[in-house]
Amino acid sequence: MTVNEIIASEFKVKQEYIDNIIGFIDDGKTIPFIARYRKEFHGSMDDQKIREISERLTYLRNLNARKEEIISLIDQQGKLTDELKADIEKASAMVELEDIYRPFRPKRKTRASVAKEKGLEPLAMLILMQSPKTEPEKEAEKFISEEKGVASAEEAIAGACDIIAEQISDNAELRKRLRGLYKKNGIISSKAVDPEDENSVYKNYFDFESPISKAAPHRILALDRGEREEKLKVSATLPDNGGENLIISEFVKNSSPCGELVKAACEDSWKRLISPSVEREIRNELSENAAEQAIKVFASNLRQLIMQPPVKGAVTIGLDPGFRTGCKVAVVDETGKVLDTGVIHVTLGSAKGIADGKRIISGMIKKYGVTAIAIGNGTASRETESFTAELLKEIPQKVSYMVVSEAGASVYSASKLAAEEFPEYDVSLRSAVSIARRLQDPLAELVKIDPKAIGVGQYQHDMPKARLDEALGGVVEDCVNSVGVDLNTASFSLLSYVSGINSTVAKNIVAYREENGRFTDRKQLMKVPKLGAKAFEQCAGFLRVRDGKNPLDNTAVHPESYKAAQQLMELCGYTVSDITEGKASEIASAAEKIGFKSISEKTGVGVPTLSDIAKELVKPGRDPRDELPPPLMRSGDVMTIEDLKPGMELMGTVRNIVDFGCFVDIGVHEDGLVHISRICDRFIKHPLEAVKVNDVVKVTVLDVDVKRKRISLTMVADKGKK
Repeated sequence: MTVNEIIASEFKVKQEYIDNIIGFIDDGKTIPFIARYRKEFHGSMDDQKIREISERLTYLRNLNARKEEIISLIDQQGKLTDELKADIEKASAMVELEDIYRPFRPKRKTRASVAKEKGLEPLAMLILMQSPKTEPEKEAEKFISEEKGVASAEEAIAGACDIIAEQISDNAELRKRLRGLYKKNGIISSKAVDPEDENSVYKNYFDFESPISKAAPHRILALDRGEREEKLKVSATLPDNGGENLIISEFVKNSSPCGELVKAACEDSWKRLISPSVEREIRNELSENAAEQAIKVFASNLRQLIMQPPVKGAVTIGLDPGFRTGCKVAVVDETGKVLDTGVIHVTLGSAKGIADGKRIISGMIKKYGVTAIAIGNGTASRETESFTAELLKEIPQKVSYMVVSEAGASVYSASKLAAEEFPEYDVSLRSAVSIARRLQDPLAELVKIDPKAIGVGQYQHDMPKARLDEALGGVVEDCVNSVGVDLNTASFSLLSYVSGINSTVAKNIVAYREENGRFTDRKQLMKVPKLGAKAFEQCAGFLRVRDGKNPLDNTAVHPESYKAAQQLMELCGYTVSDITEGKASEIASAAEKIGFKSISEKTGVGVPTLSDIAKELVKPGRDPRDELPPPLMRSGDVMTIEDLKPGMELMGTVRNIVDFGCFVDIGVHEDGLVHISRICDRFIKHPLEAVKVNDVVKVTVLDVDVKRKRISLTMVADKGKK
């Protein structure tokens, strides 16, 4: 089967669609562009599915390249046979391929290679035949040679057994079966390096054991980290000598003297060569699978975080909490422009500091018409939130607040980008600005930060960097392009995630805008240095021009489909100018009456494209995030962990999701844990099946440990009452 055929079979997708997708990828088309503007060619798959296909394509092509390399290397040794070549071409995974190549891979000096140099290979083959008539000692005497360094029959037999042991170890089919046995019956376990370390974060793993087949990914990651930090000793084993017995049953033919020698070689091969190697392979596979699962969860959490609905049209105060250095304050207008900054000292309990803080903040609220306050969730957040809640009860203005994640804010504020954006402010004030903007438009602000620094996952710092960067970069790219970007206000950070635009072109767009004024037409992009026809095709549909010459420039309708949009409107009895006259919904209604299939036949444009055009005409410049539930804003209902009692029902926001549950912000600074078994009243394999980051959920308090600052919650009502 070809690579294309394998992918079509694995994804259960029409061969034609897979061929089209791969053709687009090879032509340099981006995933967001293919997903949005080539729906007719792939059956309207979403960007995540197309990205999975792209990743599988890369793997299979790398596999094929390695096959060609191995065939060439074995051929150069003069050992390539038709059967061996067929086995190589049939291999479906890298590990299988490397098993086949193992006997031919150049090795360091081994006991077996030394024995071969002494001419003992014929003796090894004779012993391996296990003829009852063969007398090993007598045959071994023929190989005694002072010149070759074989001093005795015993030494000759030992060398021959070393050759047999290595030959057994290099058997590709045997290694495959052993890996299968590990996965089916294997045990992964850990012991403490220092059992007396009572305060260790790895205490749960001081005497841990789990079947490999049931080992949870987050536990594998914990074991790996504990081992790296030299707190745990971890091993993967087969019970009841399963590996050794399998090898003996495979290679020992009888109980003759030669058979006994082969049995001893099997035991040696298992203990010295196979067991350490296969255990390492199994551990690596467990780690890779666990990392992939963690990256998947991280990516899902990141998607939900940056796609949370913006709080539009709100003049916002950003508060970056602190103790000794005070709480940094920044006021930004509806567009994120900084209006004022300052520092208040309200977290150390000073009556004067609190009074001055109230005067400053209430003055800013009154002067600038502030309607929202964003509080960073870091150090001193609890105290800052209490201060804010108290203040909001005392003032006449209607102001709400929200505690937002400040993960990565310090990374951003100390970055070169932040210095360029706010040269007049110090690092701490830049953080306050970032926190305010996160509430106003999470996507636009969070794209300025390395996704790894945002911290919505588990063990992200242990992940393979290249794979994590690829996955998270793909999420940000998909989110930015699904929302669309205002060409006249977007930062170069945001523009650089737009399909077809790299950092250089993004900076050129900003420079062109600063030099020539705002864009009034998408076609002006062609005047931007290094933005050619190919880049224009990829990016144009994702860039919005508000109040421009052509109303379609403020929609996700691609310029290549403008003619189709005009034809659709004409068939419905309207023109492009009607989009700005409040008749958009009438156009869409008329299109539905005529029928997209009928319009498609008349225009030659696919039904998916026509359907997308109609949706855009209904809400020109629409933001898909507006259709999501709004974030949970608070207005003085602050509590402390000491206020919580079992049975309390509260509303909260899901802040993070891990394999074993989700963490919910209920307004008491410490997030509560909802274990996976208490998320819903049906069985789920993973929390992502039921909840997402930023979901607003109703929870019941199960248990509160004030000393350890741990809160146990449930989302299943009847479990909360038990």
